[in-house]
Amino acid sequence: MKSVLNQQQNNTLQELLGRGFEQFAHLEKFTTAHVGGPADAVCIANDSAALERICTLLWQWQVPFRVLGKGSNILVSDVGLHEVAIINRSKTIRFDKESNPPTVFAESGVNFGGLARQAAIHGLSGLEWVNSVPGTVGGGVYGNAGAHGSDTQQSLMMADILHPIHGKQQVPASEMHYEYRSSIYKRNKEQVIILSATFRLEQSTRELVEAKMASFSEHRQNTQPPGASLGSMFKNPPGDYAGRLIEAAGLKGTKIGGAEISSKHANFFLNDESATAQDIYQLIELARTTVKQKFNCDLELEIELIGDWTKSNADALEKK
Repeated sequence: MKSVLNQQQNNTLQELLGRGFEQFAHLEKFTTAHVGGPADAVCIANDSAALERICTLLWQWQVPFRVLGKGSNILVSDVGLHEVAIINRSKTIRFDKESNPPTVFAESGVNFGGLARQAAIHGLSGLEWVNSVPGTVGGGVYGNAGAHGSDTQQSLMMADILHPIHGKQQVPASEMHYEYRSSIYKRNKEQVIILSATFRLEQSTRELVEAKMASFSEHRQNTQPPGASLGSMFKNPPGDYAGRLIEAAGLKGTKIGGAEISSKHANFFLNDESATAQDIYQLIELARTTVKQKFNCDLELEIELIGDWTKSNADALEKK
């Protein structure tokens, strides 16, 4: 298939990024589930300035693209992406302990859990729940990541957003119109880019913050399985839990190919390192169908399906 980039555009990106640019690279190494076919090109953005520059160029060229952080909460088709994939590795963090309240600024490629651990070192509270959440700041802001009864909405003050028409804007948390595991951008599928975010913190002590984080980590280890996964597969329906419904439907431990519904927590689907995206997708459909039949409940995905799911994934695998 012909790339979405022409040769001149390839050359421009190669010159801009050097070894951070690769054509027809498989995305399995960029996702936490370790599955996914090739993108037409992969660009590595090591800071928010590079991220802004790459996105602006691709918008100017009218080339479709997608920004990925840690690659959690997404299932990339075996067929891959007929787009450019930008891997966001921006990593600047700045704490302001003197402001009232204290704050932290973080570029969107920062590991969210790592940000919480750095806040703990500074004796700052408010992000302890993030210690057990995979992914980046950008993904957390975009999807209102949450755990342990808290979420991004409760700490976010402001986000720097890059818009294809309006350029760079500072957007207060109130304008994100957050809902459970969702923002206005996610619901409307707007192609805006989260460049950075500023979070509200509270003065505490390193010992207290680290103790709270340790309790959350222990809970995660006791309730969630290790291994390659996408994180929580389905949103919890009102008044219930997706994992409970899938378990009650008798699907714990069910395997298709190299994918398995975890026997520890049924809302986690694991890759034994031989799974394809299609294996995981078939488990998703099995869980949805069975829960609907048994409990008349429609499970809504928390993850996003990325890439072309209309073509035969089996055909794509044969061409690997």
